Amino acid sequence: MTSSPSVSTATGGLRSPAGVACAAEQLVKVYGTGDAQVTAVDGLSVAVAAGAFTAIMGPSGSGKSTLMHCLAGLDQATSGRVLLGDTDLTALSDRELTRVRRDRIGFVFQSFNLLPALTAEQNIVLPLELAGRRVDRAALERIVATLGLADRLRHRPAELSGGQQQRVAVARALVTDPEVIFADEPTGALDIRSGHALLATLRGAVREQGRTVVMVTHDPVAASYADRVLLLADGRVAGDLDRPSTDDILATLRPLDA
Repeated sequence: MTSSPSVSTATGGLRSPAGVACAAEQLVKVYGTGDAQVTAVDGLSVAVAAGAFTAIMGPSGSGKSTLMHCLAGLDQATSGRVLLGDTDLTALSDRELTRVRRDRIGFVFQSFNLLPALTAEQNIVLPLELAGRRVDRAALERIVATLGLADRLRHRPAELSGGQQQRVAVARALVTDPEVIFADEPTGALDIRSGHALLATLRGAVREQGRTVVMVTHDPVAASYADRVLLLADGRVAGDLDRPSTDDILATLRPLDA
């Protein structure tokens, strides 16, 4: 199921409708040239609801990571448009995109991406310091308390477990109060217990704080934590599931993997 995520203005521009955090319209992303050319995303249109947890799934090479990277402004579209709220990311310069990623988007990656020489607290507040923004101590304390990190703030990454490091990465993504948090296989390096705890944290951020989370995952159990699961195949939408169970996701994925 696909729908146009935006409406045209009188001047031919695009405006994101109410309740949409980010969107793609007729998005195409091509890598390489000639015989090596690969179309990773092929004319895809999708809108991501604000205040919801959306998972993106699909077989290897389906375009799920490319879609997320384009939505997050990490990769440039070949054609089509990408919106973050009312901002057309495809019309921005590299400097403007960097500012948008810094000020309006949060990232959680499988590899944590923590700086080893900094403490947990220093890693968490680093995006604010880079942006020249004041640290809201009350907000910081709420986030670290929710994530169970209050007694780990002085520890460096090497002194933390994998689950604790990933929670530091989540705190870093939350502390800037982003419009959208993008999570790329966030449980991939975690054990089952830590992975489920992280997913519960992301779901809680959505349901209790009204955050918007977009997660790429290959794990049907992880995807079942989401409000919506978007399934891709060959760079196009192949399924769109509302609050699915793990069994629902597996049943829909099976023909895509065949």
